[in-house]
Amino acid sequence: TPTVGEGRQNFISPFRRGRGLRITPDHQGRVADVLRNAPYEGVRLIVATDNERILGLGVQGAGGMGIPGGKLDLYTVGAGIHPSRALPISLDVGTDNEELRSDPYYVGWRGARLRGDRYDALVEEFVEAIGEVFPGALLQWEDFKKANAFRLLDRYRDRILSFNDDIQGTAGIALAGVVAASRVTGTPMERQRVVMLGAGAAGVGIARILRAELEQLGVTGDALIERIALLDSKGLLTARRDYRAAYKQQFAWPTRLVAEAGLDPDGDNDLLDVVKALKPTVLIGTSGHPGTFTEEVVRAMAEHAERPAIFPFSNPNSKAEADPADLVRWTDGRALIATGSPFDPVEHDGKTIHVAQGNNVYVFPGVGLGALASRAEKVLDSFFAVAAHAIGERVDDAAIRRGQLYPPLGDLRAISRDVALAVARHAVEAGVAPEASRSELEARVDEMMWFPEYPRIQL
Repeated sequence: TPTVGEGRQNFISPFRRGRGLRITPDHQGRVADVLRNAPYEGVRLIVATDNERILGLGVQGAGGMGIPGGKLDLYTVGAGIHPSRALPISLDVGTDNEELRSDPYYVGWRGARLRGDRYDALVEEFVEAIGEVFPGALLQWEDFKKANAFRLLDRYRDRILSFNDDIQGTAGIALAGVVAASRVTGTPMERQRVVMLGAGAAGVGIARILRAELEQLGVTGDALIERIALLDSKGLLTARRDYRAAYKQQFAWPTRLVAEAGLDPDGDNDLLDVVKALKPTVLIGTSGHPGTFTEEVVRAMAEHAERPAIFPFSNPNSKAEADPADLVRWTDGRALIATGSPFDPVEHDGKTIHVAQGNNVYVFPGVGLGALASRAEKVLDSFFAVAAHAIGERVDDAAIRRGQLYPPLGDLRAISRDVALAVARHAVEAGVAPEASRSELEARVDEMMWFPEYPRIQL
């Protein structure tokens, strides 16, 4: 990002070339045959999207195909997965975007978007077909809208080696950033107070991994609830509200705690209200709404946090909750900033402040490689906490003193290898992978990491 977002918006007009496989409702009953048409036989890694929530851009129809292709390119760059072992797939189930469907050059399935039982039946056949045609392959669910994202992840996580990067990968990189911020400030992780704007797939995924991390550190009861406050478009999640989405309910604050925090149990409790009342040390945005981290909100946070950690994670840049230059100015250079998309460095008080990019590419290539190398039978949520700590260990003390939250992206191969080894060992220890020694796992990881060679040709 932002390149991939712009690419998706211009994928169809003009259409240049196809890549990967498209599965449409017309293929129902013969999805396995479609998979057998893949250009490679030994596929180990599949990234699939249904095109409904591409980055923060929403429905892109057939244009969403570039997302799984781009993710697999990053698996090759970051973890060395050979291109012939990787297959991008679009579950092209139609679109309700009339502008796309009326475009004479539209290359996607032109029906209205499939939903309900027919959608579920197609996905079920797809998962079964993977097991039949590519047994042992890892499936990464990518850019599914939040309701389907949670539903499909929970339905299939024990049936096929799979994970959702938007939920779990984003959670891993967020946890890595919060752990690094704890090192910078000296505030223990269990004393961090996190306010999050955005209760979709990414936001709830982050909240889940943060809660699990705090539980590991011994935080329980009311203290556990109070450490994480999640807001959606209607304000703080509280028990008084009626939730159609069950995944939000688990982070709803009881009425008693809302009142004890000085907030209105019957009110909306917007972001400014919550920041003033809870005095967070960490503020994370996954809302997709630009400018929601306003000057008033940021200054209110900075009054109580010496080094406020502020992560406007929404992609692409145009969707970020705040511009890093504003965050630097409003906090007098004290903010620890990580963004989802790359931003230019900020000059402040004679210093150059480099903006960390909290990109999932630090996480998912190594997690995928580790799961495959260990021969895991399923992907656990804890894989992503393990990945977060492996990433953090590559940030040295000198970098931490400079306020650096993530290791250099140029070290991605080495980072992915560290993550893969940590995940593989954890899979064995957790009992979801066959017994293997550390040296055996290391050998498998190294064997799977392909390095391209460019021979010199003498003319």
